Amino acid sequence: MTATQPFPPGRYRPVIPALLALLAGAAAMAMTEMTHAGSFTDLQPRLPTRVNGWQAAAEDRIFDDRTIFSYINGAGEVYRAYNMQACLSRRYVKKGDTVIILDVFDMGAPEDAFGVFTHDTDGVRIDIGQDARFRPGWLSFWQNRFFVSIYVEEESAAAEQAVKALGRQVATIAGKPGRRPQILEMLPTKGLDTGSIRYLHHPIVLNYHYYLFDENILHLSPQVDATLASYSRSGEQARLLLIRYPQTQTARKSLAGFRTHYLPDADSAGAARLENGRWSAVRLAGRLLTVALEADSRQLAENLLNEAGRNAAKE
Repeated sequence: MTATQPFPPGRYRPVIPALLALLAGAAAMAMTEMTHAGSFTDLQPRLPTRVNGWQAAAEDRIFDDRTIFSYINGAGEVYRAYNMQACLSRRYVKKGDTVIILDVFDMGAPEDAFGVFTHDTDGVRIDIGQDARFRPGWLSFWQNRFFVSIYVEEESAAAEQAVKALGRQVATIAGKPGRRPQILEMLPTKGLDTGSIRYLHHPIVLNYHYYLFDENILHLSPQVDATLASYSRSGEQARLLLIRYPQTQTARKSLAGFRTHYLPDADSAGAARLENGRWSAVRLAGRLLTVALEADSRQLAENLLNEAGRNAAKE
């Protein structure tokens, strides 16, 4: 694993140029300097300089939402899609063993730290920080407003123990656990695959996990919360997409666009059978757009929409 691949190799698909342009435009209106780097002012001096015989080497490298591409050019757009404020990278060295790389991303808010964490949840759950996953050579978790990635250039038993020890120390330093996005509470719980939950704001992230449109038909933006999850009930499968908008007008516009471009054959209930024999359905409940995707039956699609609507009504 190299510095240009903070996520495991092969996990990234080409990003649609039109969506990259959209994201670049949004980023241009965002911060032009690391105005939130003050969070690292407190964090950086407390990060361990030694762990299990590994010693911090050279100076830390700090990146903002523009310079991040010089460090992780294969995934920089993903971090920007979650409103990345800054990234601190520190290398740890030990004579005769591999290099350990610590990357701490300040995402500005716990919800976005959780979101970028959910972009890749492969691996074994371990008790470090919030929702940590460990897979050979890489540990990731979120804590408070930070997403933490620790990986090694070459695997070894000693390095694995050091990575975990480093992760525990960083999680403690990062502060109290952050709150998960509120929209997750609207997901029906029956049959939910919790490991499949994705939280997002931008079409490039949605299209990575489930491709829908070249253009931003659903009007996703930093002000819009969305979650995507998979379900399994009685041998049937489906995916559910929930999108909550700040304004009812935008929600209605998104509903109309979805029906026109994705479900032109939908009936009055908003359901249609797809060419592959599966079902999709869409419904609007106030400012919440609910979309069932690739459901094995119409009944499952409608049940998911009904349950999500009832959960939203409780909010």
